[in-house]
Amino acid sequence: MIEWTRRRFFLATAIGACAAGGRRLFGKTPARDVPPPDSALQNVATKARPIIISSANGVAHLDDGMAVLKSGGDTLDAALAVVTKVEDDPEDDSVGYGGLPNEEGVVELDASVMHGPTRRAGAVASVHNIKNPSLVAKAVMNKTNHVFIVGEGARRFAVDEGFQEMNLLTDRSRLAWLAWKATSSENWRPGLDSPEWKEKIAELLDTPERQAWAAHIEQVVAYPPTGTINCLAVNAKGEISGTTTTSGLAWKIPGRVGDSPVIGAGLFVDGDVGGGGSTGRGEENIKISGGHTIVEMMRQGKSPKDACLEALDRVVRNYAIDKSRLKKFHITFYALNKDGEHGSASLWAKGLDGKPHHYAVHDGVKAQLVECAGYFDAVGGDY
Repeated sequence: MIEWTRRRFFLATAIGACAAGGRRLFGKTPARDVPPPDSALQNVATKARPIIISSANGVAHLDDGMAVLKSGGDTLDAALAVVTKVEDDPEDDSVGYGGLPNEEGVVELDASVMHGPTRRAGAVASVHNIKNPSLVAKAVMNKTNHVFIVGEGARRFAVDEGFQEMNLLTDRSRLAWLAWKATSSENWRPGLDSPEWKEKIAELLDTPERQAWAAHIEQVVAYPPTGTINCLAVNAKGEISGTTTTSGLAWKIPGRVGDSPVIGAGLFVDGDVGGGGSTGRGEENIKISGGHTIVEMMRQGKSPKDACLEALDRVVRNYAIDKSRLKKFHITFYALNKDGEHGSASLWAKGLDGKPHHYAVHDGVKAQLVECAGYFDAVGGDY
């Protein structure tokens, strides 16, 4: 249940008269038509190849990745063909251009890549002004003898490699940041002596287009998103690669880095076994090295789904199964082995909207959303 502080009341009353609805925390609704979720596909051990999977916000672009695989292209290029489309999309505020900013209004991006065939990796974190950190991570892997570059050094490396700088803060994300500021600080809204007292949000949403963002802004202010995209791809030969990219936790302390660029946490690939990745509360994943855990569980013979559930079990044990604290966050794991078996598991079976969580799968025929296994068969993630 939401604790109704004065600030939450202010936000609700300012926005309540605007359009209802809103979008999902972990990626936008796909722009093109996508087949409805098919639970029958979940974790089916078909051992079909090629296969490409991602978090749900990549479903609209899995065709692009599958086209790379079917043409004989590299598995990492296939995964990047998916996530770069999401990084480029200003309507998906969990990654790249349009990502929700840190507490100072600056978009900071993180990403990692792992190439199974050559057993290499690259990562960047806290990158400003470069919309495709996944491609910068690939450049780190291919063009340096380093694995991880961060902050200003990562930005300068990207510029030296020919990446174009740009302002990553869209108007919608900027207004969401100002709305968050208005609810978290006495100084970023009209004073008591102003006729517009308590009307900061309504003042911001001064056009029909901006008013249409009201429900979304209310959602991301009340429940700061940790959305990300993870993508794993295996080709017909059993070669596997992956990537994870994010704008991180909304309103974070500048310089905060989650699990997405951390090799072994937000992403891990072993060409002999398979790959694992995650979206959601990165701090919890870092503590259990989730990507590496998943791969090691598959090495021991666990199915991808069961490997994801094992990772979640370790997260839960860190809180002594205290659901009163666990319900405050959400995390989802994804797994794909070199034989083409796939699976995913979420800490909570259903989101705050009461709907099951899904991940995206392309089996070489079509892209579909598939229901995740739930560690707890309940609604959770009340940040």
